[in-house]
Amino acid sequence: MNNSELLIKHKLANTDISVSAIGLGTVKLGRNQGVKYPTTFKIPSDQEAKQLLQHANNLGINLIDTAPAYGNSEERLGPLLKGQRHDWVICTKTGEEFVGGQSSFNFTPEHTIKSIERSLQRLNTDYLDIVLVHSDGNDLTIIEQYGTLEVLADLKKQGKIKSTGMSTKTVEGGLAALKQADAVMATHNLSYSDEIEVLDYAAEHNKAIFIKKALASGHICSETYDDPVQASMDFIFAHPGVTSIILGTINPKHMSHNVKCAQQALLRSRNE
Repeated sequence: MNNSELLIKHKLANTDISVSAIGLGTVKLGRNQGVKYPTTFKIPSDQEAKQLLQHANNLGINLIDTAPAYGNSEERLGPLLKGQRHDWVICTKTGEEFVGGQSSFNFTPEHTIKSIERSLQRLNTDYLDIVLVHSDGNDLTIIEQYGTLEVLADLKKQGKIKSTGMSTKTVEGGLAALKQADAVMATHNLSYSDEIEVLDYAAEHNKAIFIKKALASGHICSETYDDPVQASMDFIFAHPGVTSIILGTINPKHMSHNVKCAQQALLRSRNE
């Protein structure tokens, strides 16, 4: 594959970071309990995960999305990415924990700092490209009462984080987060566009938007589209506020198809 065929990259807000239009979500590398996918799956072996990461890299994907809530995803990625740190933009999160099959949340400044230090150790790195607050749905409370984004901003000044943001669940929270941070991870797909105001704001103010649940956790693939992935990519990338779509496949063929559809959607949107 030559450079002209690699996945298009977008600048992340006002940072010096460029991220691929498709990011690799890694929840399936570390957790298969309490997930909302339509079918069950087996967590890949280290060799399978290594091959998956190499395939992603070959396609031009440079964005990896992980989190403490993704089971042992961070712990696995540290050794898997050894010697490749500068090939990847690593996005992790703080706020949600997943232990013993159960999620819990902690947004205090003390926990946030501890969580970041732990992620740095697990991922074997001295900086994190992107850190998002993993919301429990009470977006404004997290922002206004806990001041979690302010804590991340302080860590950014210290050089431990390059960019900050929040994985939100409300329009109000998404807008408030974008006023303080670089990025928001929002839900936007063919069956749900309630957060489009957040995407509009990002486009108008040069902020980054990462799309989660682009395929409704795989459920859109069972609907009546000729190609539900292409239809999804066309719909999502038609909005100028979208920076990257996070997709958590562990199937190399699906990954290749996702990238092909994304490229076609991006080229189509640029030509319109």
